[in-house]
Amino acid sequence: MARSTLRAGAVAQAVRRPRTSSAPQERADARFDRLVYERVRLGIMSALAVTEVLTFSELKAMFAVSDGNLSAHARKLEEAGYLSCTKSFEARRPKSAYRLTASGRTALHRYLDHVEAVIKAMRR
Repeated sequence: MARSTLRAGAVAQAVRRPRTSSAPQERADARFDRLVYERVRLGIMSALAVTEVLTFSELKAMFAVSDGNLSAHARKLEEAGYLSCTKSFEARRPKSAYRLTASGRTALHRYLDHVEAVIKAMRR
């Protein structure tokens, strides 16, 4: 068997999703995993993993996205329970501050483990 075929098989094994059981929590986790893969959402979660709190304005500047685009991504992560948002006013201007939740950190680590498994499979 050719080496590229073996490597492709190893990569397929690494990225293959495990079968989910009928437990509702496991199905919910599998459904939310796709949220992390999108570039802006992954960026938001990664930035919040190393900085405890970031404001909407800071995130917008960091990823050079529109207000609506950032708002939609942040809302999806918040609905999934991966982010928390605190809204306040500063000098009469609205201020939204985001934090990564414990389940968000777990989802990010699960995603990173998945990527590392794919990389390891490719380097064999």
